[in-house]
Amino acid sequence: MKTVVTIGRQYGSGGREIGEKLAKKMGAPYYDKQLLARAAKESGFAEEMIQMHDERPTSSFLYTMVMDSYSFGYNQGFTDMPISQKVFLAQFDTVKKIAEEGACVIVGRCADYALREVPHCLNIFIFGQEDAKAKRISLRQNVTVAEAKELCRKTDKQRQSYYNYYSDKKWGRADSYHLCVDSGKLGIDGTVDFLYEYVKLLEEQY
Repeated sequence: MKTVVTIGRQYGSGGREIGEKLAKKMGAPYYDKQLLARAAKESGFAEEMIQMHDERPTSSFLYTMVMDSYSFGYNQGFTDMPISQKVFLAQFDTVKKIAEEGACVIVGRCADYALREVPHCLNIFIFGQEDAKAKRISLRQNVTVAEAKELCRKTDKQRQSYYNYYSDKKWGRADSYHLCVDSGKLGIDGTVDFLYEYVKLLEEQY
């Protein structure tokens, strides 16, 4: 296979698990947190720095100025650029390098935007119903359903803010992706099987 799959996801929708299982089924590399480690290695940033800014844009000028002193020289020509934007560019470059290496599955990090000119790229958004997402997070994080719902809301707000800030598309809106899937309809494994068959159909068109 040569399709590069990007997955945007609501918190609690199972997007990470779906991406991991889909990559395994495709026989392709999977990138989520792994992308952060690689971006750090290739850019010269400390991995902790990239994790700190991961899908979390900040509007605090003071925070940006303080954290900028901890950068390790990525794109030194852009000395006036806030650290959050330098980190984004480091991830952006890493996403493009990964896609050039062949088929893979990349979760989050505006990967669909970074790869918008790649013809064999499939952009997917995984969402779910509030109660189903809250139940999954409640069990995984050992919190109440009410707490899980609030966690979902806050995390999705962060992801939406990050995506909308750095891309020219809208997070979670259907026309920003090739395919939007409610993971609750088919379940995790059913969604994986469906997406795999979809990828196979696409490959026949290449």
